[in-house]
Amino acid sequence: MKVIIVGGGQVGCYLASLLIERGHEIKIIETKEARIEVLNRSLPESIVVLGSGTDPKILESVDIQHTDVLAAVTGSDETNLVIATLARLEYGVTRVIGRVNNPKNAWLFTPVMGVDAALNQADLMARLVAEEMSMGDMMTLLKLHGGKYSLVERMVNPASSIVGKTLRDIEFPDECVLVAVIRNSDLLIPRGDTVLMASDKAVAITASQQLQKLDDMFGASSV
Repeated sequence: MKVIIVGGGQVGCYLASLLIERGHEIKIIETKEARIEVLNRSLPESIVVLGSGTDPKILESVDIQHTDVLAAVTGSDETNLVIATLARLEYGVTRVIGRVNNPKNAWLFTPVMGVDAALNQADLMARLVAEEMSMGDMMTLLKLHGGKYSLVERMVNPASSIVGKTLRDIEFPDECVLVAVIRNSDLLIPRGDTVLMASDKAVAITASQQLQKLDDMFGASSV
């Protein structure tokens, strides 16, 4: 897959490293010469381009016409939005991702403006911290579908009423699926006849509004 990353800060640099490891063809555009030197120490020099991601000549020099994905991850929301709009409306890039630095600007990052996915870092972090504060022993491993779903891990409390029950006999919340059970050092694929034991770690995908109900189920307060 061909990917253009605009913005060579820590986010852009780390993203480029991950994508290179996965075998994707990357170009990263950065405006600051001092930052270019840092990028060249971390990434192959051939992928780093000095220039502005809002400049059509720069975008065309990295073959944006044949690019599959563009990620605008600079520290400026205005710049990211301009880049996203150019990529989608002018060059027809299939997938455009925009970084939102100020949550108040999130409403601008829509498909109408050329953005398929808006990554609102501050909002995601704030919600994750608030969720961790309220969810006790449940750990959020990953946010999915814009935060509407979560991949979570929860230890089965020895005092929970689900201890010793098979999965087919447990009524899980709506929009909740148990995907793994970790017992000691073993990972078990859940089946209907899998019995949950005290201190098992259950890994589940659940709708965010069901998190508290799921936490109660695995906790001592379960009835």
